Amino acid sequence: METTRTLGRTGIKVSALGFGCWAIGGEWQAPDGQPLGWGKVDDEESVRAIRRALDLGVTFFDTADTYGTGHSERVLGRALGKRRDDVVVATKWGNVFDEATRTLTGGDDTPAYARRALTASLTRLGTDHVDLYQLHLSDADPERAAVLRDTCEEFVREGLIRAYAWSTDDPARAAVFAEGEHCAAVQHAVNVLQDAPEMIALCEELNLASINRSPLAMGLLSGRRQGALEAGDIRSRPPEWLQGFEEGAGAATDWVARVDALKDVLTSGDRTPAQGALAWLWARSPRTVPIPGFRSVAQAEQNAGAIEKGPLTAEQMAEVDRILGR
Repeated sequence: METTRTLGRTGIKVSALGFGCWAIGGEWQAPDGQPLGWGKVDDEESVRAIRRALDLGVTFFDTADTYGTGHSERVLGRALGKRRDDVVVATKWGNVFDEATRTLTGGDDTPAYARRALTASLTRLGTDHVDLYQLHLSDADPERAAVLRDTCEEFVREGLIRAYAWSTDDPARAAVFAEGEHCAAVQHAVNVLQDAPEMIALCEELNLASINRSPLAMGLLSGRRQGALEAGDIRSRPPEWLQGFEEGAGAATDWVARVDALKDVLTSGDRTPAQGALAWLWARSPRTVPIPGFRSVAQAEQNAGAIEKGPLTAEQMAEVDRILGR
């Protein structure tokens, strides 16, 4: 397998596997107390994990200003240090938050806020530019988003960002951003249990990278079973959009059954289930760049270990579809 992929029409090369930095942001919450993080974190372990990923060839790290209300960006910036220029850093904006209480307080889709948010992200990351800047308001108004797309083009001209994208699961919205010259990608949810054929087709048609959020289905594909999760973990009180988990019970029984049915295919070639899930995404399209989360060196090593095992075969992809009745 080619171990690098290109971010759309920008020519920016990234490792075929990126690392998602949501989980290392630690605990944060919605105004009603709904947890939005993945529970407690050990920052020193997070830093070690990022540096281990670098050593294993991972060159793409995706975060957001709101993850841990700024904390994820700070940890990533510290971990990269002098190796900043060796990697491609993606972050996101659009959510408004209070760092003191670690609470999400709303959203802001104005160009003025985009500039303030970018300035703050650059400071937290300890860098003078962001490689990929992504709108984090998945259902923002398309006309207002078109203005933000033009704002991103200004940021490119000023050297503050190299390219931009929209984090959304709506192909029509993604197409609005794709009209911009320096739009490189769309970040969207897709995994072996939840395919996204329309979005992948859009990426292939418009020459965009498909950055894969939830590639391991929030842990279901890496072996998360039933059983209560810690209180600060978003999966302990799953919001409406988070499928596969039940409040207070952990993984939903029917989802676990589907994962179990796929086990033989995903663990072929001496893969772990998580590595098999990543292999499915690479086989799905030459555009895909999965960004699994991590909180430990062990998880970093397991995820990075998927690269050398490569994508699933066409026969295995067909078998997955047969098992899932697709």
